[in-house]
Amino acid sequence: MLRAVGSLLRPGRGLTVRRGPGGSLQAPRRPAQALPPRGLPSYSSGGAPSNSGPQGHGEIHRVPAQRRPSQFDKKILLWTGRFKSMEEIPPRIPPEMIVTARNKARVKACYIMIGLTIIACFAVIVSAKRAVERHESLTSWNLAKKAKWREEAALAAQAKAK
Repeated sequence: MLRAVGSLLRPGRGLTVRRGPGGSLQAPRRPAQALPPRGLPSYSSGGAPSNSGPQGHGEIHRVPAQRRPSQFDKKILLWTGRFKSMEEIPPRIPPEMIVTARNKARVKACYIMIGLTIIACFAVIVSAKRAVERHESLTSWNLAKKAKWREEAALAAQAKAK
């Protein structure tokens, strides 16, 4: 069946395996043309995309990937200032725009948490100074709580003995 279809198998990207006489596999060979690194767009013409003239048969048409943003993505796009209102957001946007907006939102959220942490630190300092003025401390609260537990345990023991 392979001989009827052809003696060429392509199991991976740019790797060619040929069947020799008798059906045995020969060593894999790399094609002569260099392949672009992964993650970069590849074009069938081998060069940069051109918008001039009609495209020939068999060429790959590269369309930027677009996706429909969710309601959460729309809120992030608004919060980061990419769009001014919900009506301005198009039905399909590039994923890079969403990723950039999420990164900006993540940084803004971190700045907000840092600010809230600093405010909480100052609040703890102020409340601790007020507690010192009232002669309260964690040690005195602990001793009072344990004395109360001892009294309750003694009353429970007396009630049980009767």
